[in-house]
Amino acid sequence: MEQKKIAIVTDSNSGITPKEARELGIFVVPMPFLINNEPYLENVNLSQADFYKMLGEQANVATSQPSLGDLEEVWSTVLKEYDELLHIPMSSGLSQSCASATMLAKDFNGKVHVVDNHRISVTLENAVLDALKMIAAGKDTSEIKEALEKTGTHSSIYIAVDTMKYLKRGGRVTPAAAMIGGILKIKPILQIHGERLDKFALARSMSKAKETMKAAIKSDLEYHYAEYVQNGEMVLDVAHTHNEEEAALFCEELKAAFPDIPLRHCEPLSLSISCHIGPNALAVACTRIFK
Repeated sequence: MEQKKIAIVTDSNSGITPKEARELGIFVVPMPFLINNEPYLENVNLSQADFYKMLGEQANVATSQPSLGDLEEVWSTVLKEYDELLHIPMSSGLSQSCASATMLAKDFNGKVHVVDNHRISVTLENAVLDALKMIAAGKDTSEIKEALEKTGTHSSIYIAVDTMKYLKRGGRVTPAAAMIGGILKIKPILQIHGERLDKFALARSMSKAKETMKAAIKSDLEYHYAEYVQNGEMVLDVAHTHNEEEAALFCEELKAAFPDIPLRHCEPLSLSISCHIGPNALAVACTRIFK
């Protein structure tokens, strides 16, 4: 029996650019933003550079989700060339876009399979790469969806934030805490594990924050993911917000600290996260991948 032709669709929260999507043979739905009440689409008419420029100018930035009409158009176009598609959006715990896509998929007569992978940014990108490997291995859509959802929470992201200014703007810390944090030069460290963006720790400098994140990753690899480390199923990734040079240095530190764990990507964080934490943040992730 001939294998069905399966497409992969994700959103730009994966960090996959239009150029990379073409090279991989996948499709990326751009995430919409409202900036000073003007609509923008990530990587369409909103570049990383423009985003941080407007953020620095105190622009009013709000995230949104793709409209059902736009998503329906993307899927309908893709299905002209493919038998089925797997839609892998950002975590349902961080956005309603997964729930909206799941509802819309009911109108596509079983041809669209929405994966609630509980991931975002580099961890979501790894899920997309896993899906491609499973397609190449002859897996069908049901098998791939089940595998991605089963392993979706087997990842951790730690983000060291340079300033509390943007956390204050989004109501995640009080103005008083932000003021004190600024005086003391405190760097909050946030954690994304599956469904939530949570506070994890505080550090008095970015160098201390990096040490804290490395210790957290070490603990995760040794305790939560030890079995997957042993099986060669874990990878590391670095992400940043407009902080490429420091991210490259952090990559070298992680390679030295974890020589047996491959470091896969070093790239910008999703703008949906960036608008809440501001520029100059550093992040590290560990992710279970499909072998």
